[in-house]
Amino acid sequence: MSIPLTADGDMEDLPRTLRREKEARAREAREREARDRDAQPSGLSAHQPEPAPYASAATYAGYPADEAYPAAVRSIDVPFFRLMLFFIKAVFAAIPAIIILGVLLWLGGQALEAAFPELLKAKILITFPNS
Repeated sequence: MSIPLTADGDMEDLPRTLRREKEARAREAREREARDRDAQPSGLSAHQPEPAPYASAATYAGYPADEAYPAAVRSIDVPFFRLMLFFIKAVFAAIPAIIILGVLLWLGGQALEAAFPELLKAKILITFPNS
């Protein structure tokens, strides 16, 4: 059994999503060619062109459809008051989650102490000397 190298061209080195997209575009091209071939005017019917689908934004910007459209976020315009309200709501939403997490950790500690009583010897006791 021989494993082909990627330089041989037998195995594509593209991620699965890009490979699927490439296969979908090739399938569309084959279907379009088949439709065009079947739509050849015969002696009985005249050829009627199909309406063109909308081009993607990448095509309008001058990029081919098979290439990724470069994009970058330059700024986000959010008013300060709305941003402040969002973070206040996030703090209030986090309080029940912290309480639930604390209860779950405490229950886990109790279960460990019940299952392994020798862990009690490993507890650190902090004492203050009498002054």
